[in-house]
Amino acid sequence: MELAGSARAGASFERDITLRILKNTQGDDVTLVAGPASGIHDADGQPRYFTDRLEGLADELAKCGLSTRLVTPPGRVPSLHVVNPALSMLSEDIYAGRGQDGAWWYWWPWAERIAPGDDVPSAAALIARVLRAGT
Repeated sequence: MELAGSARAGASFERDITLRILKNTQGDDVTLVAGPASGIHDADGQPRYFTDRLEGLADELAKCGLSTRLVTPPGRVPSLHVVNPALSMLSEDIYAGRGQDGAWWYWWPWAERIAPGDDVPSAAALIARVLRAGT
């Protein structure tokens, strides 16, 4: 996995973080912006467009019987920590970000696409299927 960062001009606290795994994503890059950015932020200073998408996914995953926790560390990319309550060792951190094509996607932590950002039911179904393996 490659991790590349570059400061953006005019925004001392904003950085682009690009995760790339060529084998799993067939050359697709996901770019996530961490830290203060232009636009509306939540109480923790995180851009709402990340947390809104992750909160919507959390609601859908709850219907599947999975536990979720929104993780919003200061200056870092927000993620959704998802756990199978029947077997807590089955857990993953899920990210929301734009792909190389400019479209929103849900992503596994190894930078592989889960589902398009506007297809919350499909994303939740795949995550639930993976986290139910062995139960």
